[in-house]
Amino acid sequence: MHQSISLFTIGFTQKTAQKFFDTLVNAGVKRVIDTRLNNVSQLAGFTKRADLEYFLLKIGNIEYTHILDMAPTKDILDAYKKNNGDWEIYENKFLQLMKERQLENKVSPELLDGSCLLCSEAKPHHCHRRLVAEYLRDKWGNITICHL
Repeated sequence: MHQSISLFTIGFTQKTAQKFFDTLVNAGVKRVIDTRLNNVSQLAGFTKRADLEYFLLKIGNIEYTHILDMAPTKDILDAYKKNNGDWEIYENKFLQLMKERQLENKVSPELLDGSCLLCSEAKPHHCHRRLVAEYLRDKWGNITICHL
């Protein structure tokens, strides 16, 4: 088994740019892995894809990558919004999706170590970045998860 992997997660809503970037830098994050389905919307503010990639590099010398396999499908997202956010249904559908995609075979421990999963939700309880982190931990068993 590989050595222990440190995996962070963060959401950008309810954070100023300063708080967001300071948090990443202070935690020693090496790479941000964007897990959003849509990362170019104006609603994303300072985390629009091209801007975020630039800011991360300039402010913290942090790499940026976008892994769509870690994002829910539009169908799953839309169903969640239409069902007034029934979290259990969403969680089950998304876990099933990661199994089907065999996410654990599409990313490497090396890529994840020191990385931070990004999505929009402010808190980790009802967000898919936590599900991604826990799914991979369940598969590999050697991941320490820290929600920033």
